[in-house]
Amino acid sequence: MHTQSTDVKSKKMQQGAATRYALLQAARTLFGERGYAATLLDDVVQAANVTKGALYHHFEGKQELFAAVYEQVKREASERAATAFLEPDPWEDLCAGCHAMLDAHLDPPVRRILLQDAQAVLDADTIRRVETRYGAVVLRGALRRAIRAGVIQPLPLKTLALMLTGAILEGCMIIADAEDPTQAREDVGNVLTSLLEGLRPHTPANIEEAPAAVEHAAVEHAAVEHAPRPSESHRALGD
Repeated sequence: MHTQSTDVKSKKMQQGAATRYALLQAARTLFGERGYAATLLDDVVQAANVTKGALYHHFEGKQELFAAVYEQVKREASERAATAFLEPDPWEDLCAGCHAMLDAHLDPPVRRILLQDAQAVLDADTIRRVETRYGAVVLRGALRRAIRAGVIQPLPLKTLALMLTGAILEGCMIIADAEDPTQAREDVGNVLTSLLEGLRPHTPANIEEAPAAVEHAAVEHAAVEHAPRPSESHRALGD
């Protein structure tokens, strides 16, 4: 039954959601521009045009507010990268998506929030939880398609996704800390491509070449074993 109290409750929920959204948007801008340490809660509430009491209604304090911003930015970065996981070829799809995950972290405010301040402000469990939810899950779908298509080895999916996500994040950190980010991006991209190439299965050509290489090595070894030694050659000439 629809009542006036229902309307009031619904309006309060909408106002609460709008207030929380305003706080997150203001905090995201300030954290991205100034960094966590230089951002004051007074600046956040002023930018959001809300009271400090409203802030504490939604968040316990600055750290919890930052954690919410961190999760929001990570989700958006993953969504941007996810658009690259649309190539029809499973191998190209995987490579394009992994490189897009690198590039999604290169925007300066995103880099400051996700790669710099988060490491100092948030605990490892929080970071891992968010990375697993938004980073590894997106990557897992591309890895699953690649495994089913036979373009990479059928390794344990969850473990592979988490370890590859970790490697990509380390690459992002290298780029963020580099004096020459452009060169660092190229270097990290080349290493990432090499890591992905290492996941590819052994081709039939490689499998056929291996016995041939062993046989060739055995023939060479036998030839060396049966070849006359210099001393034997000299005795033969002397005789």
